[in-house]
Amino acid sequence: MYPVTGKCPHCGSDLVVTGLLCRSCGSSMEGQFALGRFDRLTPEQLLFVETFVRCEGKITRVEAELGVSYPTVRNRLTEAIRALGYECSEEERLPRKDRKSVLEELSRGDITAEDAIELLGGV
Repeated sequence: MYPVTGKCPHCGSDLVVTGLLCRSCGSSMEGQFALGRFDRLTPEQLLFVETFVRCEGKITRVEAELGVSYPTVRNRLTEAIRALGYECSEEERLPRKDRKSVLEELSRGDITAEDAIELLGGV
C-alpha cells in the first residue's frame, strides 16, 4: 500500500477520499471523505512529527536522533504546527545565554541566517 498525501501532486490542491475498503471482509463505501489534519503535512514534516512523538516531545532526544540543533528542531516543530492549521504563540526573546548559542550555531553552519534571525526575534 502507498501512503496517502493530502495534496494533489499535479496542482497542489487538497485531495478528497472517494472510496474506502475493508481488507478483512471486502465491504466498501463510496462518497466524499475528508482526510485528517496529519495528511496536510509533507512527508518530511510527518517524519519529524513521528520522531518528536517517539521522543516523547523531548527536544534534546529529537536533536540527537535527527542530528540537528535546537533551533532546527524548534523551526521544524513550528512548521508542522502551522501546516496542521494551528497558530504558534510568539515566544519571548531568548535569554542572553541562548542568543550566544544561536550565534555559535550560525557560525558553525548548523543553522541558516534566516533561522538565526527568527530565533533571535528579528534582531
